[in-house]
Amino acid sequence: MPRHQVVALLNDPQSLFELACAAEAFGTERPGLPSHYELRLCTRNPGPVATTLGAPLLVTAGLEALDAADTVVVPGWQPAGAPVPEPVLAALRAAHRRGARIVSICTGAFVLAQAGLLDGRRATTHWNRTAQLAAAFPTVQVEQDVLYVDLADVATSAGSGAGVDLCLHLIRRDHGAAYAAQVARHMVLPPHREGSQLQYAARPVPARADESLAPLLEWAAERLDTRLTLPLLARRAGVSGRTLARRFTEQLGVSPGQWLLQRRIDAARVLLEQTDLPVEAIAGKVGLASAVNLRRRFHTALGTTPGAYRRTFGERG
Repeated sequence: MPRHQVVALLNDPQSLFELACAAEAFGTERPGLPSHYELRLCTRNPGPVATTLGAPLLVTAGLEALDAADTVVVPGWQPAGAPVPEPVLAALRAAHRRGARIVSICTGAFVLAQAGLLDGRRATTHWNRTAQLAAAFPTVQVEQDVLYVDLADVATSAGSGAGVDLCLHLIRRDHGAAYAAQVARHMVLPPHREGSQLQYAARPVPARADESLAPLLEWAAERLDTRLTLPLLARRAGVSGRTLARRFTEQLGVSPGQWLLQRRIDAARVLLEQTDLPVEAIAGKVGLASAVNLRRRFHTALGTTPGAYRRTFGERG
């Protein structure tokens, strides 16, 4: 199978962190893992491209590289909101019309908005730029607190590190949860953060070490096949249910129930990909009780059925 062509569109001065998000996800060969992507760089005027760190990047491809892209990534754009040259906007529109997926990281959303790709649609950018994006483009439905927004043909992420979350999410969408988890493991990252999680927590760092949810999350993730209620989790954490719910919101941006459901859906995805267990058995293993409940929850979360998902991503044919 030919590799999925990812083209990163760079601008002077280019932020290296946002570019690295795409490069690490789509452009890195990993021993023992198949490589499904090939990453190329392009810019409007090929040659040295200044970076925010001073050292230039030599980019030899021009906008014509977008003609062959399956995914186009705009990894930030400096300064945010500055006018984008019309040839760049025209190339993005043409790639989108052709069927390429258009992705922005951080302030790259301003470029997609100028191209008209976000008109009347949801999008996000760095939390410090959401008000600017909303004011400059009133037709865009700016999501202020989420990590990323995926509309299938267009996807936008919040600032910096959220670009990694979006890239891993796209890998999951393209090749399944198990493969994306392997990529994340190589990157020494958590395998998945939902796009609806907050860009930043009310208290990013717990005031005391014993307020961290990490031990409880690890304990619960190992017991998804059991009944995990809020009172049970609260007792395990040694706090009241109200306190635990508040900590989940502050540290993860979701409720305990939402976090548990997503972990169960994730576990079901891996079992569908890697085993031939019937849906009823998978439902029991991930704590969703019945095949009917799993199918309903699965369809709500992913817009497809467990059977269709297995036919797409299953390893056992």
